[in-house]
Amino acid sequence: MQRSELQRYLDELLEVGRFRDYCPNGLQVEGRAAVHRIVTGVTASQMLLQEAIARKADAVVVHHGLFWRGEDGRITGFRKIRLASLLNHDINLFAFHLPLDAHRDLGNNAALGRLMDWHATGRFADQDIGFVGDTARPTSAEEIGQRLGTRLQRPAMVIGDAGRTVTRVAWCTGAAQGLFEQAIETGVELFVSGEISEQTVHLARESGVPFIAAGHHATERYGVQALGEHLTERFGLDCEFVDIENPV
Repeated sequence: MQRSELQRYLDELLEVGRFRDYCPNGLQVEGRAAVHRIVTGVTASQMLLQEAIARKADAVVVHHGLFWRGEDGRITGFRKIRLASLLNHDINLFAFHLPLDAHRDLGNNAALGRLMDWHATGRFADQDIGFVGDTARPTSAEEIGQRLGTRLQRPAMVIGDAGRTVTRVAWCTGAAQGLFEQAIETGVELFVSGEISEQTVHLARESGVPFIAAGHHATERYGVQALGEHLTERFGLDCEFVDIENPV
């Protein structure tokens, strides 16, 4: 498949043009024109790029790319090393941030919902990033936390009323704890995200809506995997997900 064709397809599939984001979405680094072998991963870290080189990948597709608004734009230090790895081996880098969170089928939130057997019934927050849905059966926040830990293979932290019965849940993967108040306003009994900060603990306790922090990396492994599987099924591309362990 030609890089230009893949670029057009992914931009359209993930509706890149409709998102206001703080990073460039789509092709971030141009490599060779023909793409057959793709490595997918959560973050364009040097460890992932080394794995892509070892696997002779033509392209890397990630959720967290190389360039972010407000960062130092100079190509020095670790930025130079990462960029040199891509350019020296003529590897394309595609990155999709909010588009890969929000996609109705292939996004991180859609994938987490499937993993947890949550039936999505609506969206919330700016740009419809967050998901709202029903649990398969009434259960406690504590039990959901335990199930998240088992399925994500990382302990989940339950804050607030762990015994509260949950039938409706809101979730948004990664660093979406800032959406907690908006999630509460939808009338759910639980909010699930990846990270947690000090102030979120007090909101969970005082609102009566428990919060589960299930890990930024852990909750965002599944969208890019679904995207890779989709590309394999549709175009016959050789896509391999490489999980670079991250405890956060």
